Amino acid sequence: VQLQASGGGLVQAGGSLRLSCAASGNILRIDDMGWYRQAPGNQRELVASITRAGSTNYADSVKGRFTISRDNTKDTGYLEMNSLKPEDTAVYYCNAQIFTTSLRKNYYWGQGTQVTVSS
Repeated sequence: VQLQASGGGLVQAGGSLRLSCAASGNILRIDDMGWYRQAPGNQRELVASITRAGSTNYADSVKGRFTISRDNTKDTGYLEMNSLKPEDTAVYYCNAQIFTTSLRKNYYWGQGTQVTVSS
């Protein structure tokens, strides 16, 4: 099983980016999905999460600006980021709880995608 994150880049403050996280491999079902970020010198923190049914949770710092979503038919999750601020600059990682066809359940991480917001 692999998670492939994409969509990061350089954007000016106030701009927008859309991150994608595509899962592939021997997947039976994907349960919770989440986006985390880690800025230099900081610990990795949860940005947003979404259950399979679509219930969402957001860090206070991104509420009202970021939207997490998923397409269960494509085994893909998304993070729409609007009104970006310089303090949003970090490497963003996707995470997913996946049941594999061997009936094992594990958390998997994507490789990270850099988001840089200039002031």
